[in-house]
Amino acid sequence: MASFSVNHSLSNVSTIEDCQNKISLDRFLHLSLMPAVLITAVLSFLQRRAQRIAFDLKFPFLEGRFGIVVPLDTMGSLSNRWSYGFAFGAVSSSVLLLFSERYVPFTIVPWARPIVYLIGALEVGLVYFPFFACLSTPFRMTGAVLGILYSVAWIIITVWDMVTCPGGKILGKYQKIIVQWPCVLSLIFLLGRFIYILVKDVRIRLQLEPEDTEDLVEQHQAQHVKRLLRKTPELRKPLSWFQRRVYEWDPFFKFPSRIIGTSIISLIGLYTMTLADYSLSDAIFDQAENWKNVLKDVVTAYNQTLEDTVSRIEEFIYVARKTWIATTILASLNSVAYTFHVLSCYRKHLKRLWRGQKGFLPEKFHNPHSAVSVASIARYSGWQIAFTLWGYFIVHFVHFLVALMLVYIFILPVKHGQTLIMLRSLGIILLTISLVIGLVILQVVLVQVFFLQDKMSPTEKQKPLALNNRKAFHCFNYFFFFYNVVMGFSTCALRLLFSLVVGTWLVSRIDRTIMQRGYETLDAGYSTWIGMIFADHYHNNPVMVCFCQLLVSNVLERRNTTTYASFDNALSASTLNNRARRRWVLSYTLMKNPSLILLRKHNLKQSSTQTETTVRAWVMASQTQSHQATPEIIITE
Repeated sequence: MASFSVNHSLSNVSTIEDCQNKISLDRFLHLSLMPAVLITAVLSFLQRRAQRIAFDLKFPFLEGRFGIVVPLDTMGSLSNRWSYGFAFGAVSSSVLLLFSERYVPFTIVPWARPIVYLIGALEVGLVYFPFFACLSTPFRMTGAVLGILYSVAWIIITVWDMVTCPGGKILGKYQKIIVQWPCVLSLIFLLGRFIYILVKDVRIRLQLEPEDTEDLVEQHQAQHVKRLLRKTPELRKPLSWFQRRVYEWDPFFKFPSRIIGTSIISLIGLYTMTLADYSLSDAIFDQAENWKNVLKDVVTAYNQTLEDTVSRIEEFIYVARKTWIATTILASLNSVAYTFHVLSCYRKHLKRLWRGQKGFLPEKFHNPHSAVSVASIARYSGWQIAFTLWGYFIVHFVHFLVALMLVYIFILPVKHGQTLIMLRSLGIILLTISLVIGLVILQVVLVQVFFLQDKMSPTEKQKPLALNNRKAFHCFNYFFFFYNVVMGFSTCALRLLFSLVVGTWLVSRIDRTIMQRGYETLDAGYSTWIGMIFADHYHNNPVMVCFCQLLVSNVLERRNTTTYASFDNALSASTLNNRARRRWVLSYTLMKNPSLILLRKHNLKQSSTQTETTVRAWVMASQTQSHQATPEIIITE
């Protein structure tokens, strides 16, 4: 058996050494810098700057080329959302690689690690930059062709690495296939997206389909504004249990690509971490089993008195292994649920801000600093992913401790025939807790019955906050003072325990603070969340976007038409028979042109010279105040 394990380990080492001679993804990641820079340079050359700089004066033949290539609109891009999401999915493996020591192949001093990690992050960002740039570039054909070539190269190398060297040290002989398939799926989706963009651009050039027009307002935003303007129906279909408790679908709300990409990377990261957690824990428990067997052999050979201790160690290892596996599943499901719950909270918080409701936020965050909000856009995605992965480990460990405690308190005593002892101990604990809670409730009941004045009206739900029997209340307060001091020690311990449990349980919830009221600013994750939703609120509010779209449309119409023509078009578009509108236009015209009042029909028919003199005086005064304003609109009845 020992010889088989040695040979198996040697075969694994030889396989790993053979795999190191192949083309690996780590090596290809560094080699991809050159084509990534070349693709970025080509797209930058095609992009022209809107404003010329001093560089253009020295090189006028460039005609403003080499503009900035934008990978994606982080302020709330709603186009190609799932394409950007799968682009983030393709990045996920390299993002997780940044957390490992394997990314830095050489030894560095500890103080220089942040700088090296920064350089590594910039390298990963530059390598995957072509995927995002080819999706967002306005030169669709060039971006699609470059994206197809770059995607095909990454798919070939990734699949080749998976096929030729599928094994690994953590998950065994099929590690890379298990870990890399989400990235391959994302790359295949990107390849299909680039092919679709190329075919569509060719059809547009051949005039087989119309070119897409870009407006400020999206279709779902316009529908949201229309829903606001419609009268709310009195009879509304009741919501189902799933809609009330879990999620209610809103067709007029879309998550930006930043949120979708963050969720995809978080889910892929959780998948990878769960597999690594399971494999490492299994190896650790196997090693513990080996140590237990060695100890058992030693005890059997030399000392018979430690057999009970060895059996307890064996039982603990068995219980811990089963408990860890069970809590791995619970922690994974909990983290996945948190990832989707963050999406629900994002939509809920944004809708509240759109309605002008800020009461759900601490008062200090009602008007966040503008620079902090914009910086939060850049920080949110990375912090949310890190919080999710760290939250998985912390919640998993807490689940493990709680489950282990429950097993030793309830299950093992029943298994060993100690049910009565367990029930007796549990009864004492429950009785103590019940007495403490009962005495707290007793104080409230005594105050309710004896020390509050009666209701002013039978319709009131509770008694008023007015004391009755003051002397008796002072005696009650005095004698319970000593008991409340003793109870305060246990209450303080419970408060600390509850804070610890809730804080660790919600450590991955960046949308909710784990600090107490008044100290929310110390929670950097929650501050980032607030700044991010405020930035999205100010830049993507549907009402504001629709208003800006109307302003832009009106400006374009006024540039193409004269003042009188635009006014006539406005009148023709509206209901000309609207009496109130005609009167408003008439009043506006007379206010700007007071001299026209004398030319109206009822003024011409008046024979009283006194009335005419009064009107003329009022007209002259109005002209003096308006500095002889020129006529704007002439309308008569």
